[in-house]
Amino acid sequence: MNNHFDVVGISSSGKYLNDINSQEGVRTIEVNMSRKISPIMDLVSLFNMIITLLKEKPQIVHTHTPKAGIIGMLASWICRVPIRLHTVAGLPVMEATGSKRRVLLIVEKITYFCATKIYPNSYGLMNFILERKLTCSSKLKVIGHGSSNGIDTKFFDPTINHFENIKKKYHLENKFIFLFIGRVVSDKGINELIYAFNKISKEYENISLLLIGPFENNLNPISAESFKIINSNKNIQSTGFIDDVRPYLACCDVFVLPTYREGFPNVLLQACSMSVPCIATDINGCNEIITNNFNGLLIKSKDKLDLYHAMKKYLSDKSLLKKLSMNSRKDICKKYQRENFHHFLLEEYKELLKSKINYN
Repeated sequence: MNNHFDVVGISSSGKYLNDINSQEGVRTIEVNMSRKISPIMDLVSLFNMIITLLKEKPQIVHTHTPKAGIIGMLASWICRVPIRLHTVAGLPVMEATGSKRRVLLIVEKITYFCATKIYPNSYGLMNFILERKLTCSSKLKVIGHGSSNGIDTKFFDPTINHFENIKKKYHLENKFIFLFIGRVVSDKGINELIYAFNKISKEYENISLLLIGPFENNLNPISAESFKIINSNKNIQSTGFIDDVRPYLACCDVFVLPTYREGFPNVLLQACSMSVPCIATDINGCNEIITNNFNGLLIKSKDKLDLYHAMKKYLSDKSLLKKLSMNSRKDICKKYQRENFHHFLLEEYKELLKSKINYN
């Protein structure tokens, strides 16, 4: 995008914003935003965003994540930015209940009202938005086959062999490895995963579960029972956050994502690009990447026994494991190449600028 526009990145302060500045060569601006529902902090963020946009005078504002969406779109609408775009990559409202659900629905409606165009990153998300009448269909569009940024299949390439020896580091030699990558929280299906693996580890020797990602005990903690099993089962290991997950994908046998809700999970694209067969929940986003018995197995949401049986199926049927592994990368390379996604997005920007579409 730098070759076509003056790009400015806006986010909360921290290491990753600095990385964007140095790695992508774009100017960055700090506007701190809390991930939690915090009216006072959100008003401060909104005020700072308005000041920033009045100073920068952008033609396009494109937001990602729910909090950046409500702050960025509302500020852009107030500042009369002509083209206001929001990508929907997941909806916390899907699992929320009671007053929290009502608040989140209002937030989504305000975000979509202020936006001139909304890009759900999967067709399942688009249908969810339409079914709940959160906005009109004319504002909605899925770019390409879906996703928020495509996948760099040259980076996530299983033939690259200069990875460090993860198996040796974690004493996983000669073991069948199940891998999870993501936030270690209840909504990612960690409680079901821990139950299923703990059950299956009593039946099979030489198997391991590797958890990569941060525990978020303040936002959506896993159960006390799951914590207890993680700490007591010697075949479960947790690494915390890892910058480069390719070595872990390269050494695992099966990737598991028993999540409750998703937009379009990048981690499934990464696993498939590395020729790793998957287990994923049969929900929107996941079931657009994983085809049952083609490149992975789909399971029922929140069903720990269904997950257990899927894990056991891989362990007992090595021919299925090999077949699904062979199919995994081909479909991803065909549909989700990052270069293609960037081309589609660039053409979208150019078309909007050319036609000067404004839904005010």
